[in-house]
Amino acid sequence: MNKVVTLEEAMSHIKDGMTIMIGGFMACGTPEKFMDALVEKGVKDLTIIANDAGWPDRGIGKLVTNKQVKKVIASHIGLNPECGRQMNEGELEVELVPQGTLAEQVRAGGNGLGGILTPTGVGTVVEEGKQKIEVDGKTYLLEKPLRADVALVHASIADKKGNLYYNKATRNFNPLIATAADVVIVGAEKIVEVGEIDGNDVMTPALFVDYIVEV
Repeated sequence: MNKVVTLEEAMSHIKDGMTIMIGGFMACGTPEKFMDALVEKGVKDLTIIANDAGWPDRGIGKLVTNKQVKKVIASHIGLNPECGRQMNEGELEVELVPQGTLAEQVRAGGNGLGGILTPTGVGTVVEEGKQKIEVDGKTYLLEKPLRADVALVHASIADKKGNLYYNKATRNFNPLIATAADVVIVGAEKIVEVGEIDGNDVMTPALFVDYIVEV
């Protein structure tokens, strides 16, 4: 299977109403060309799972500003005032999750686990509606795994088979989300031949990747 496709072909897999995981941390490591393509495509009613909501004109924020998102599951939206405005006006559902909990929920989704136990949120509004489990006298919340229909991943280098390398801080959530979606689409700054990425530098193995676009 040839995993290297055009931007248009890659975006054809994203439909209205899907749940999409998007890599990045304050837009660092977010596949910007994918965000632009989705704005142009006009796909709507998306549920976005990500670390944050980006900026109004960068990263995931472009989709929020364009009102293509119905729900955001993230740990932080403070850099995007438009996201906060839509939330306060009832135009957008926002589920705020502690960052470590969010990362572990995605990891659990990628590893086929039934959930994770965390003390974070016990005794606060976070625990409402959640199962509490006691272990060795300590109370934990059961946080269920997160998965998505599609993951949009940014990589610094991809080989043609789909092995990925992330440079420095762009790594952030990208390796996690690459394990936790039915379809994984990678925007790579550079595509090289198989074998050109040293095996020690492969951060996401090819078996997780479905499509690669050079961006």
